[in-house]
Amino acid sequence: MPYLPSSYAPWVVAASLLIASFASYVALDLAKRVRTRDRGVAVSWWVGGSLAMGTGIWCMHFVGMLAFSLPIALGYAVGLTAASWVAGVAVSAIALFVASHGDLTWRRLAGGALAMGLGICAMHYIGMAALDMSPGIVWDPLLVAASGAIAVAASAAAL
Repeated sequence: MPYLPSSYAPWVVAASLLIASFASYVALDLAKRVRTRDRGVAVSWWVGGSLAMGTGIWCMHFVGMLAFSLPIALGYAVGLTAASWVAGVAVSAIALFVASHGDLTWRRLAGGALAMGLGICAMHYIGMAALDMSPGIVWDPLLVAASGAIAVAASAAAL
């Protein structure tokens, strides 16, 4: 099957990496703050941290998508784009919850990594489904499965 010619804008990819770096820094800083003994303050940091980190992850993903150029007109479905943001915030909430609650046992690590990997895949693939274009995306099931495995492994490493 022939594919459309495509290209990337290197400076936009660099901006995406910079956003990812800032989001990672915020995540590490907030993981410490969520561990406070004051339950109300901890919940506030958890909600705020989930919004900040999830939005950073989501922005990194969409800026990276904007770096990709195709020779066809395309747009984004608003509902699916918003749903991908919600998935990014939700996976960030899971990450901060797991990282801030006591010792990281093998069981918590495996459960957290699996939940985070699924959330990252949800954010990514819902975001890709938001692309409004013709012809549509052709998915390779093996590459989709590999990306899921990478998401779970990267989540485990992050935790």
